[in-house]
Amino acid sequence: MGARDPDGVMFTVVGSGTAVPEPDRVCSGYLLATPDVRLLLDCGPGIVHHLARFSLPWQRLTHVAITHFHNDHLGELPALFFSLKHGQLPPRSEPLTLIGPAGLAERREHLAEALGEHVRDPGFPVTEVEIAPGSEHVLADEIVLRCHKTPHTEHSVCYRVDGSGWSVGFTGDTGYSEDVARFLAGTDLLAMECSMPEAWAMDTHLTPSRVARMARIAAPGELLVTHVYPLLDRAELPDLLRAAGWTGRTAIAHDGLRRVIA
Repeated sequence: MGARDPDGVMFTVVGSGTAVPEPDRVCSGYLLATPDVRLLLDCGPGIVHHLARFSLPWQRLTHVAITHFHNDHLGELPALFFSLKHGQLPPRSEPLTLIGPAGLAERREHLAEALGEHVRDPGFPVTEVEIAPGSEHVLADEIVLRCHKTPHTEHSVCYRVDGSGWSVGFTGDTGYSEDVARFLAGTDLLAMECSMPEAWAMDTHLTPSRVARMARIAAPGELLVTHVYPLLDRAELPDLLRAAGWTGRTAIAHDGLRRVIA
């Protein structure tokens, strides 16, 4: 597939991994592409080169939305800006909208101080949007991004994107939350983290049984399970989810997986 804009709505897993290095997965990143919007959800280490590996239009991103400020979800942002500034001729002039929770502008400034002026001024207009839980941002005509707080870090959020007759949800990192599940209810595709086995259950990440409970509330058209740490055997996940009560359509994310949404 060439690096062209889709005729419809396409969701691609650019990176499905975690903070643990793996040979076939990079950190968090997902591209939602429509004829008018190319939204990168999270930008963890490895994402820039995987955008090229999977022939995705990295040069024409319109929006980047960060769920929280852990390195495996944010760490590739300076490399993305460096590539957009120096990696194409003629140089980029189209604006980019950078979306994230409270503290985004301060975090970007810290990255610029550490890694260079290209993060602050990549040579094209960058609009920063610090989005508050419960608010929304219009990406394009009839395409709206909304966010909700997640129990992971002080500022972490999940995202929901609704278009004309379609919807996509992404939990980012989250602990168990029925409020989050209700916020993401009814999406055509829901990318949900499942970080840990039951023996490692914690308040800030999900286990298979907690994923199943949230999925039953959210009832998506398809559940895409991602951000799975090596402690949890991915091959066993579909059976674990069924045993915990989720019987809906399910896929385990891998880098390069694509879904046509509309």
